[in-house]
Amino acid sequence: MDVELNGRAPGVAELHRLIASNYGHYTSLQVRDGRVRGLALHLARLADGAEELFGHRVGVEEEHRLLGLIRHALGRTRNASVRVTLVPGPGGDEGPPDVLVTVSDPAPEPAGPPLRVQTVTYERDLPEHKHRGTFMLDYHVREARLAGFDDRLFIGRDGGVREGTSWNLALWDGEQVVWPVAPVMRGITMVLLQIAMTMNGTPWTLRPVDGADLASFAGAAALSSAGIRAIGSIDELPLADAPLTKVLAETWAEVPWDEL
Repeated sequence: MDVELNGRAPGVAELHRLIASNYGHYTSLQVRDGRVRGLALHLARLADGAEELFGHRVGVEEEHRLLGLIRHALGRTRNASVRVTLVPGPGGDEGPPDVLVTVSDPAPEPAGPPLRVQTVTYERDLPEHKHRGTFMLDYHVREARLAGFDDRLFIGRDGGVREGTSWNLALWDGEQVVWPVAPVMRGITMVLLQIAMTMNGTPWTLRPVDGADLASFAGAAALSSAGIRAIGSIDELPLADAPLTKVLAETWAEVPWDEL
């Protein structure tokens, strides 16, 4: 993994500052051949988070700076996983956030075997943001694995289906893709798929889904920056390999790439 803070290797004191605080927000990109899907959406996510969490407005000039920092961290690397994180600067609330860019190996393709998912009642803080408050997410992944599952799916206190620990949920009702409506992070993979499905005519809808109704669906998938992964079971409910993952994968292949 390569790490840069504001375009250079961070010093020991700066690393300590980054480790000591988990305040901030980020976006994760999969880079292939120097390109990324949904680049404008990633920049918009960073701008929205900067305004909400730091009171900082990101203008066009700063967007160009962010792109320059990503390119600098990548160097000659053409395929990678990139995380861009806005963290408190040395002045804390008195100045703009620092930009931390990490470059690591690209996510494997395909994403892996179907997930075995366990439901749990939990609601993320500030769910609309991809923030650094991930302690409870890691906790839920660990608890799921100790119980014999791979991951957890969050159900709100109102009984409504929300999201996974680090992914959005897509469901198949036998005729169309269903995206649960709830206070969740609008993942970029999910948004790009919705746009592409609208363009290619794939039927889909947004609606509230009650946890008790999960058994009525024929298929499910987890969507994240790493891609699309089928869900083989939810709790003790097995899910057949419905057309969902095939439909999503074919649509995902139609999503255009943007040059960095």
